[in-house]
Amino acid sequence: MHKEEVVLAMEYVFRKATIADFNDIMTIIEDAKKQMLQEGKEQWNDAYPNREHIEADIKETYAYVLQHNGKLLTYGAVMFTEEPAYNHIHDGQWLSSLPYVVLHRFAVSKQARGQGIGALFMQNVEQLSRDKNIYSFKADTNYDNERMLHMFDKMGFTYCGKISYPQGERMAFEKLLNK
Repeated sequence: MHKEEVVLAMEYVFRKATIADFNDIMTIIEDAKKQMLQEGKEQWNDAYPNREHIEADIKETYAYVLQHNGKLLTYGAVMFTEEPAYNHIHDGQWLSSLPYVVLHRFAVSKQARGQGIGALFMQNVEQLSRDKNIYSFKADTNYDNERMLHMFDKMGFTYCGKISYPQGERMAFEKLLNK
């Protein structure tokens, strides 16, 4: 087992993704994009996220997965680097100016939706952050992404304001993690 690989209940494994996971990750991403588009959501589209984003996540070691009995259930880009868009928050303010972890391109496989798998992934991101002595978890989502908004509420995140990307404005959240 690798240092950043966590075994949960002997069946779930949270780990860094490898290039061998690429096709399974893309299936999760494409299914999530398809669902968002069908529901009229505006956050993801045919161009984002794409193969290049996921390849870059894997290459930069941002890519993490949660698997159950060898099957990938969840994907997310977990970054311990500064998110430039977070430097300019408006209509609010961050809870802290601490170093932080950020989660991007988060998706749960269609087979695992509604089973608490997303929360399990995020709990593992929190533990990984604590292990790195990082006690702030920041993330953002579109105003119409009800699933992610519900997840932030369920996981104890606080709405902090709005941030902007070239493709639009996003709602920004932060959670301070216990040591």
